[in-house]
Amino acid sequence: MTTQTRSPSKLILGAALAGATLLTAGCAGGDGGPRDTAYVARDVETLYFEAKRRLDNGQAEMAAALFDEVERQHPYSPWARRAQLMGSFSYYVAKDYNKAIQAAQRFLQIHPGNKDAPYAFYLIALSYYEQISDVQRDQRITDQALTALNEINRRFPNSDYAADARLKIDLVRDHLAGKEMEIGRHYERSGKWIAAQIRFQNVVDTYETTSHAPEALYRLTETSLALGVPAEAVKYAAVLGANYPGTEWYEKAYELVQDHAPDVTPG
Repeated sequence: MTTQTRSPSKLILGAALAGATLLTAGCAGGDGGPRDTAYVARDVETLYFEAKRRLDNGQAEMAAALFDEVERQHPYSPWARRAQLMGSFSYYVAKDYNKAIQAAQRFLQIHPGNKDAPYAFYLIALSYYEQISDVQRDQRITDQALTALNEINRRFPNSDYAADARLKIDLVRDHLAGKEMEIGRHYERSGKWIAAQIRFQNVVDTYETTSHAPEALYRLTETSLALGVPAEAVKYAAVLGANYPGTEWYEKAYELVQDHAPDVTPG
């Protein structure tokens, strides 16, 4: 997908590492230190620097635990605030999305007006987004992702985070429409015409800008004929032709109407 905004990974790394660089600048020490410092009391700078080192070396889970220790051992330090976000980012990298969400939400509860709040909202949205499953599974996470992405767009409309969120919103809506179509087709195959129509109509009404709208109108044409209301079928075929005249779905709908309702006018 081509976009004029920066990629999500660059957005994440740019926000997360900017603060990390500021706080670790001037820290003494190199790669030394205990192999596991998660439960060893240490000064805040050394602990934070070790967490950052672990993250840079691809040890995201250990980094997250160490950033949590910064907050636990030094809750009133300026480093603790940044450690909360870096911990959330580390959990995200480690694909522990629930903990990433929890850490970002905790940051927002404690620091709601902080300048890094947009980044925390973005991490929450991405953590939901990465958990979206295929259309044959429960879409609760997909709904949560859409809510979180819309929240970014509402709160920070001019940010890079919002630009990326808007692209993802389109993808999420297409995914949700795909789920409705999958259920509708199942009902149609089972001869449950009204139940199928409810799903297809929802795609037309709620997800009209997605790639599934033309097929939804065709399926409404099909099910209307199956229900014995050819005038409705002709109406849906006409809407399909007016909005998507060059698609295969319109061609199929036109043939269907010509075969089964040639002299019927739209209802």
